[in-house]
Formats: sequence, C-alpha cells, structure tokens
Amino acid sequence: MQKLLFVSDPHITIDGETIIGLDPAERLKAILEAAITAHADAEALVLLGDLTHHGAPAEYARLQSVLAGVPIPIIPMMGNHDRRQAFIELFPETPLADGFVQQVRDFGQTRLITLDSLDGPPYRDGHHAGRLCPTRLEFLETALATRGDKYAIVCVHHPPFATGITGMDSIRLAEGSAFLDLLASYGKLHLICGHIHRTMSGSTRGVPWSMFKSPCHQGLLAFDDPNSHLSSNEPGAYGLALLSGDGVVIHSEDVGLTGRQVFGGYAVADHP
Repeated sequence: MQKLLFVSDPHITIDGETIIGLDPAERLKAILEAAITAHADAEALVLLGDLTHHGAPAEYARLQSVLAGVPIPIIPMMGNHDRRQAFIELFPETPLADGFVQQVRDFGQTRLITLDSLDGPPYRDGHHAGRLCPTRLEFLETALATRGDKYAIVCVHHPPFATGITGMDSIRLAEGSAFLDLLASYGKLHLICGHIHRTMSGSTRGVPWSMFKSPCHQGLLAFDDPNSHLSSNEPGAYGLALLSGDGVVIHSEDVGLTGRQVFGGYAVADHP
C-alpha cells in the first residue's frame, strides 16, 4: 500500500528565535527523523503551509537546510505566514500553476491536489484568512475533472468550514462555501487542511476532512476566545495517509512523548 507523509505548520524561524520557547527547526528535525525512519517507503512528504513564521528569506534558507537530507520528494504549500516570492526564490524548482504554489501528482490510483490559499500580495497587516481566487478554483476543478477513476486527496492550508475554535474560525478560507460545493459535486475525495495546529477530523457537506498537529506549537480547544494565537507546547506530530486507490486511511503520530514505554503490545505513558 502506498503512503504519503504530511507535516503541517512548521513555522520555521531564524536561528535563535523561538515560539513559546520552542525552536521550530529543531522540532521539525525531530518530526522528520521519526517519520522517515518509520516510513522510508513513503512516496512523498507534503508540507501543508506556514512553512515559516514571518515569510523572511533567512527563514526559508533555514528551512532549506532542515529539508536537505530528506530522501523522498517534498511537496510544499503556502500558508498565511508564508510569502510566495521569497519562497520561490529559495525553492525555484517547485512547480507552479499560474504563479501559485500548487500542483497535481498521481500516485497509482490516487490523485494528490495541493492548493495555494495565501491571500496576497498585497499582504495586509494582521490579515491571516485564506483565499482561493477564480484562477485557483479553476485549477482545482480541472484537476478533479481529469482524474478519471482516481480517488483524490485535496490539500489546502485554510479550512473552508468553522471548527468551533473561535479565534481560528475568524481567519479561515474566505471562499469556503464555493470550495466545499465544488468538492461535494465531484465526491470520491478526502480534504486535508492545516492552520489549526490540532489533530481533527470530520465531514462537512458530505466532504470528509482531516487535520494534523504542528511539529512545533499546538492550538487550543478554545470555543469562546477570539485570540487566534493561543498555543501550547504539547508534543508535535506528523500525518500518514495509506492509499488504496478507492479511499484513504489517515493516521496521526505524536513525536516526543516522555515516559512512553511499550509492554506486551500496549503503549503505556508513565506519569510520575
């Protein structure tokens, strides 16, 4: 069975800069080592956006050094913390579609479609919601219409629906309703999003979806707080998709749990 690895929201900073006391580059290194050691046979690694924290060239250069040893193809995406031109200059080999960082890749009987939901340029101060303009929606529709019998995995950084987490729902995908209608009209697909920094799953308008934790800082289950920057230092995680051609099985694996031991097939967390 073919596999795809997913890492969401690494938020790489320059050397010496941390997020809530965590070094995003070191956390990403640990996640990648665990994921690739366990799944060296994966077809590709999908980075679900917010590759850097500020979209600065020096941050993309640091990301480049972290990814240098990854032995499988890497499929990057844009999030609201990214800056498209700075990324393209450091990763010029990345495929583009109409100037956007998005592409279509087929893995056997599964079609992977990655979308660019970064709103800008221009980049408005404090604006973190996502956008899929008519050009990007047309790219998606063409990719779905031409897949034949293939199952589709569609990836976009910004969720197109409300999650109940108030702060993050205020900066979700602006064209969420049209996007969901398009996905639902085609069916036979699974949607994977980033942005929320939590492991979540559900179904909206008949469209099944999944999300993963960040390698670095995690979001809170805060239903009544409008702050979209609430974070915790829980262990990070990577996602794993098992491709069958007629569907997908999604797993999430935490990395960095302390005191974890395995006894007779049971994993036990040893809390002092």
